[in-house]
Amino acid sequence: MRFGAWCLASAATAALLLGGCKGETPAPTASETASAEAPSQTEAATEPVADASEVAVGGGRAEKVENDTYEFSYAYPDAVGAIPGLKANLDKQLEASRADLVSSAKEGQADSKENDYPYHAYSYGEEWKVVTNVPNWLSLSSEIYTYSGGAHGMTTFDALLWDRHAETARKPIDLFTSKEALSRALRTPFCAALDKERVKRRGGPIDKSDEMFSECIDPVEQVVILGSSNGQTFDRIGLLVPPYNAGPYAEGSYEVTVPVTGAVMATLKPQYRSSFSIAK
Repeated sequence: MRFGAWCLASAATAALLLGGCKGETPAPTASETASAEAPSQTEAATEPVADASEVAVGGGRAEKVENDTYEFSYAYPDAVGAIPGLKANLDKQLEASRADLVSSAKEGQADSKENDYPYHAYSYGEEWKVVTNVPNWLSLSSEIYTYSGGAHGMTTFDALLWDRHAETARKPIDLFTSKEALSRALRTPFCAALDKERVKRRGGPIDKSDEMFSECIDPVEQVVILGSSNGQTFDRIGLLVPPYNAGPYAEGSYEVTVPVTGAVMATLKPQYRSSFSIAK
């Protein structure tokens, strides 16, 4: 569904990073792609895999730890490792995510012993991929899988842009005058594309009596990513929708792509308009 026809083949989502959920598996996303498996490694729950300073600038990074307490994986591609500031940004995120997981997993494990119920290892997995690479910008997205007990885990998404001119990371939504303005510009094409995919997955018309999963949702409350079909400007916008937002868990996540239009161009902050073009 997402971006294959317009040069986002290397973008956002990959298969669930840690082998799916506990007890239930959502439907795979339309643009699911195979990713190289990081080297397996078992360590004590309190020990990091490697210090960020030990990872050479210029290459990607892939961390993976599995033990009785938690499962952790985090990866980013060579395009990230080649930019020192961006690499430092994601290395910091990696360590913070790992520390949060270790802390919550140890608390969950202690609680299971105290209250005599089975403990299942907590999980966190995140993989960053390049959405598109255009002059002055590197667009990235990630798929995140978490599990902290219960019937199944959860998939969410994240996105960022590396602004080469300013040498800083930005959120895609920050390039627009407001979330409300962008939502209005995207809503009609987004809702039409979302319903089309709902019909495909459900094998028939949308049940309008199901208010939770039949109505449209706010496009900018999803994760916004920027793509390109021409390699020079952003002319496509992707909306990554996690399970439960647009359909039941079993339907998995949705990925909706809409073109940049004149209405979208009007919502851009003036300094960023030259980086966009109306889709042809």
